[in-house]
Amino acid sequence: MKQTLKLILIGIAGGIVLAVFLKIIQQITANQAYCLLFETDYVPILQNWSDLIGMGMAFHFITCIASVVVLFYLLKGLHLERRCLPYVLVYTIGGAILFSLTALSENTPAITDVAAWGFWTLGHALFAITVGLLVKYW
Repeated sequence: MKQTLKLILIGIAGGIVLAVFLKIIQQITANQAYCLLFETDYVPILQNWSDLIGMGMAFHFITCIASVVVLFYLLKGLHLERRCLPYVLVYTIGGAILFSLTALSENTPAITDVAAWGFWTLGHALFAITVGLLVKYW
């Protein structure tokens, strides 16, 4: 239980790093990659509730927390849970691929927006580094 609570807090910390980074990018460049973090148009059940205040934020953090918990326990089975590199590889590559979901919504950057893809992928790399280091040293 104590380990799971730590993983939840690590997911929240990583989610904050990712959101703050993309928000700063949005403020500096006007690039809208930040908007994809909170988009629920492509999730059949959640798209009906997307107008609820905080739904996108809850979606973002639940996704961050779930991904940290699941990946930790998958890596634990391989005895790799305390190494940073698996987190960096999975979250960075996974984030780069997940950007394709932008094609499913009109509220996000275009699938052809290379800058948005780059910022999105870099943000996920920062998320990964944050998670990997916290798992390793906390």
